[in-house]
Amino acid sequence: MTRKLAVIGMGNVGAAAAHYIVAGGFADDLVLIDKRAEKVAADTLDLQDALPNLPFHTNIVVNDYAALADADVIISAIGSIELQDNANDDRFAELPFTRVAVREVAAKIKASGFHGLIVAITNPVDVITSIYQEVTGLPKKHVIGTGTLLDSARMKRSVAERLHIDPRSVVGYNLGEHGNSQFTAWSTVRVLGKPITEIAQEKGLDLAELDQEARAGGFKVFHGKKYTNYGVSTAAVYLANTIMNNALTELPVSNYREEYGTYLSYPAIVGRDGIVEQLQLELTKEELAKLQTSADYIKTKYAESR
Repeated sequence: MTRKLAVIGMGNVGAAAAHYIVAGGFADDLVLIDKRAEKVAADTLDLQDALPNLPFHTNIVVNDYAALADADVIISAIGSIELQDNANDDRFAELPFTRVAVREVAAKIKASGFHGLIVAITNPVDVITSIYQEVTGLPKKHVIGTGTLLDSARMKRSVAERLHIDPRSVVGYNLGEHGNSQFTAWSTVRVLGKPITEIAQEKGLDLAELDQEARAGGFKVFHGKKYTNYGVSTAAVYLANTIMNNALTELPVSNYREEYGTYLSYPAIVGRDGIVEQLQLELTKEELAKLQTSADYIKTKYAESR
């Protein structure tokens, strides 16, 4: 069976995602779409120049929405990252641009006959994921945002650095908005075979400091190079592969939760049918309150975007 992926938006994030897909041999066919014809043509040629030195072959199609009809997964990497500059570290700075661009793109996706799954990176991702679902009419479980899959990775990196271990040895989640109202749910975090609250007492870890590091990680990268790309593109391709491989993996991604009436990040089992099963965590009262605050904020911003 042919594996077909698409990346819409070939900025720093989209280009990094496309390179990871081609270098990893994750797709037989790859559709690349961007309004800047010269940019996407140049990226395509650059990727094709990489193919002779790779163990995989990828067929690349450029700026053809009709080619999306039989795609398995579309990754949305549309954005205008320069709007983040001098925006006081607020991902909603991109919303005036992305809400218009995404509605336009989503309508074209729908017109193509696409019936696969959408993975949204575009910020503010929880609101944008809602817009994609609304405009395309795809089932809610088939439209997923990368959400706090990246923030959780940043938390794991921060914890692992303190304990001098591999970040993959840290288990747990950041929840809520992929933005300033997200938080680390420390009740879900385990490391070295114990709840992190025990390890923190034993080793003198400052959990509030670690939570802030996870929350601010993206902005630290942004201020250094004026964009982020590797972390989020890797998260998006990982999510796309989880879908295509029907891996049935537990991931903290932006998915529609009925009890909150919005898309937000909460762990779910992800496979070929998208959100296959939603988990129910045993959160503390404080964490539940933070999650409700985050949900309310996302819903307010979504209402403003309509």
